[in-house]
Amino acid sequence: MRYATVHRLQSPATPWGRLSDATGTTFQEAMRQLPSGVCVVTHGTGGERTGLTATSVASLSSEPPALLVCLHRSSSSDPALARLGAFAVNVLAADQREIAGRFAGASGVNGEERFEEGRWAPLPSGISCLADSVAVFDCEVDERIERPAHAIIIGRVRRVLMGSGSGALVCWRGFYDQVGWSSDEISRAVGVSPSGHD
Repeated sequence: MRYATVHRLQSPATPWGRLSDATGTTFQEAMRQLPSGVCVVTHGTGGERTGLTATSVASLSSEPPALLVCLHRSSSSDPALARLGAFAVNVLAADQREIAGRFAGASGVNGEERFEEGRWAPLPSGISCLADSVAVFDCEVDERIERPAHAIIIGRVRRVLMGSGSGALVCWRGFYDQVGWSSDEISRAVGVSPSGHD
């Protein structure tokens, strides 16, 4: 005996939130729901060193290795980065919230003074990288795309540096949080002494 297949029409799903027109405000509110990795973009050498905190960093391609960074065109880093043509992206670890705030301008210091906190080391390009970060990308500016308020910087990645296995710093809903844990943090959380400790 053969049975006929019955197809039932399903009612459309009902959105569980409020649907709003996309304005600058509603767009920003919705984007705050998207967790973002927190990075410090550094550039310049010697007394010209400076940098900024960025959450708009994304992989562009692996062949060739490239990433993109979005920064506000009113930032003091924008003309300097356009002139220098090279930068480093430091992916911050979970315990580097103070560094993130410092490079975001929360401490009120600018330029070279921002490097007075943290452990910094020079890359072969001469740009400073944060020694304890999760990863570092040493980049050359490949292309710059200008939008009304922001510039999209495409960086050709020349070198990468992998840091320790500690958790990464993320920004979600306007606050810093952590994703991932080191083996020592996991051990402490479950009540086991970290390896190498009594």
